[in-house]
Amino acid sequence: MATTDDASTESGTTKRRSRMRGGLVTVGTVAALLAAMGVTVLNLGYADNAVANYDASSWLWSTARSELARVNGITAKVDTRVEVPQAKQHPMQVAQTDRLLVLRDLNTGQVSSLDLATLQITATTRTTPGLGVNVTLHEDAAFVVDAVQGIVRQLDPRSLVPVGEPVRYPPGITGGSFDGKGRLWVAVPSEGTVSAITPAELPEKPATAASAGGGLSPKQVSTHDVADGSHELVVSTLDDGVAVLDRTAGALVTVRGDTVRRVPLPATGPGTLPTRTSGPRVPVTVPDARTVHVVGDDGQVREFTVPGSGDGLRPAVAWAGRFYCPDATGGVIYTFDGDGKLVDTISGRGTRGPLELEVRENHLFINAPDSSTARVVNDKHQISEVDKYANDVLGGDPPPAPPPPPPPKKPKVGKPSAPRGVTAAAGDASARVSWQAAATNGAAIVRYVVEGAGQRVEVGANQRAVEITGLTNGETYRFRVHAVNAKGAGPARTSNPVVPTAEVPDAPTGVSAKERPDGTVQVRWTAADGQGAKITRYVVTAASAGANAPAGETKGTELVVPAGELEYGRQYAFTVVAVNDRGAGSKASEVSNTVVPFTAPGRPGRLRAETVPDRPGTIVAAWEPAEANGRPVTAYQVEVGGKRRDVTDTRVTLDGLGDGQDVTVTVRAVNEAGPGPEATESARTVAPPKVTVTGGSATATSVTVKVTVDAGGGKATCVATTGGKSSPAGACATLTVGGLAPGTSYPVTVTATNAAGKGSTTSTQKTDPLYGIATCNNGSAPDQRTYCDKERPGERNGNEVFSVARQDNDRQVGWAKPGTRWQAFCKVEGEHVNSYVYNDQKASTWWVRINYEGRNYIPWAWLNLEGGDNIKVLPAC
Repeated sequence: MATTDDASTESGTTKRRSRMRGGLVTVGTVAALLAAMGVTVLNLGYADNAVANYDASSWLWSTARSELARVNGITAKVDTRVEVPQAKQHPMQVAQTDRLLVLRDLNTGQVSSLDLATLQITATTRTTPGLGVNVTLHEDAAFVVDAVQGIVRQLDPRSLVPVGEPVRYPPGITGGSFDGKGRLWVAVPSEGTVSAITPAELPEKPATAASAGGGLSPKQVSTHDVADGSHELVVSTLDDGVAVLDRTAGALVTVRGDTVRRVPLPATGPGTLPTRTSGPRVPVTVPDARTVHVVGDDGQVREFTVPGSGDGLRPAVAWAGRFYCPDATGGVIYTFDGDGKLVDTISGRGTRGPLELEVRENHLFINAPDSSTARVVNDKHQISEVDKYANDVLGGDPPPAPPPPPPPKKPKVGKPSAPRGVTAAAGDASARVSWQAAATNGAAIVRYVVEGAGQRVEVGANQRAVEITGLTNGETYRFRVHAVNAKGAGPARTSNPVVPTAEVPDAPTGVSAKERPDGTVQVRWTAADGQGAKITRYVVTAASAGANAPAGETKGTELVVPAGELEYGRQYAFTVVAVNDRGAGSKASEVSNTVVPFTAPGRPGRLRAETVPDRPGTIVAAWEPAEANGRPVTAYQVEVGGKRRDVTDTRVTLDGLGDGQDVTVTVRAVNEAGPGPEATESARTVAPPKVTVTGGSATATSVTVKVTVDAGGGKATCVATTGGKSSPAGACATLTVGGLAPGTSYPVTVTATNAAGKGSTTSTQKTDPLYGIATCNNGSAPDQRTYCDKERPGERNGNEVFSVARQDNDRQVGWAKPGTRWQAFCKVEGEHVNSYVYNDQKASTWWVRINYEGRNYIPWAWLNLEGGDNIKVLPAC
């Protein structure tokens, strides 16, 4: 696999970004603990299990943050978070042991080795991007499994340089994980076999590019027949051995030591297995039927049904005597005991997207890469929730997870349709039959059945090409192909007639493939030698991980596979068969190079555009990542108000717009193929506020207005002003201005302010009048004792009213009859006046302006203000 030749090692001074949280275990603490235990990460220390015993931890990936969170299984807390440079919210495969952590970016194909002591990337290497290559680890051994090409290569995890020579298989293998004994198991569907590989010992010093391929090599140590050729196989490694699900025949085959056991299953649809199974019982999940078949090591099968609806069920995982069944539709996990009884349901609160279940360090870790929430289950089945975004996260919390979509309506289920395009090409005493997929009609295809020449061959749902051997040259054959799903066998379609012959063309050579930005794949080859006969067509077959299917036919030496025929982001390689004018076909060519079909990215999801309340002319837009469609999304083109901005994040703040402006935000994702379809959403910037007075009230010295405010999408504060007085600034609801004169009309202006400016309105409010009762100033001198006995027309009786705030006879304007009610307006400080009638308890310098022949003054000592006789309620004149 030449893609590993460009491995690079980064120095210890390489710049990186890692965020350490307050109160958490820091990088220095981790390094100190490792040193104290005699462990050096990526080296072979004497305390191989020390790290596991210390923390029982697992590194969990968060796609939205492009970071790893180290979760302590015992405390169910995050103690370290590390951002992975250039990850850009890509899906990531995480392979880990107690000492090693290797990442593979599915969008770019880059494989990185992380030093757990320093939390730095120590080496990187390139693989073909997309689905089809996986990385797996055991102790100090690292492997890259290229399922499309059938190449299994060991790497030195310290440098990611190849160790020895690779193990090679036919293209289209599947599996590639370690059992509990350190053997790597791989299934070969085309042969119906499974084999085990043991790693080579690492050299004392890290392997280098110069030493790649030299020294010891990994070895294929055993091979077992588990199914007929071309059956679809799924692999799950065991504590000692491997389990292989023959999806085509509906059987589970276990290999433990030298014992191979085949157990038929009552499954009515295609089943799945977890990558790794702990314990003696193997759960086989059938998503379409929402059932799990548990196969014991004694060959007994127990079946139970999982609640819910839809096809979101993922492989059940065995853990500590129970079975954990994740349902991606709502993020729920159903838990069953060994007898198949539902004992618990783990809520999907806080999660969305796929769920990843892995048993590590005597704990079950449940991760939702697209969400902030993970969970840890101990061996007593106690569940702890983990916040992967805990503590001081730069950029704040992510937006709340949208509610899960309603479960899809279950379609009507029927038998599959007939396969399309069934063709046959004759070979030497053989024929190659290929076809296009049948319509599932609501239930997944379990297998295809090929009949003819007295033979019946069953192949997997993704194995849509098969070679029929044992034929007689010179005889004519036709072959019938039908599909089978949970409802039974669909109608058959018959191939063209073929006549096997020894006079077959040579196989084409020089097959090459090239993916193109429009989503098509161009396959080319050198014309085959017809050995005296005319080549009339070429048949091209696409191989992917665990599958082979026809890609098309052509008369020339080039085939363009239409866009959408192959899955974007999945790896493919191609073989070509030449067919002559007698219907005879050659052997298949050598396999081509691997390509990953791609096209422009999909439409960004859930675009939201919102007003920024505290900034003028500004909105914020956020969206979910677009489907990459085979190539990494390198940027998002955001257009608003006639301006374009390219960003790499899925959130952007857009400013420089007008106040109260309605805008349309357009977002397109961009990858190597160019921009994809746009997502649009409308928003409005903050507008200046608008104020409406809805009511009011008053006291003698204050006015209150009630208002409603259209804050224009922002946050407004309000203030009311009149007569040089103001209310406190605050919420826009009820505003009171005090210190006013009683019985006076005031124009009250309410002003609302937000980030875009101000808005105001004015209304008139009148204060309530305030009255006082004139009280006779009964003097204490002998000649004054009867001063207030009766009204004395034309004479003073002690309640003089003046035009000034002093007892100035020249400024007296009259007298206030005792007991008369007078309207008071304001107060002024003037000459001291006694109040004999009160024993001078109201002796004061305050004078009150009353409505007496205009507005004149009477001492407060001679006037009882209503409502408590409190001089403080009156404003100053």
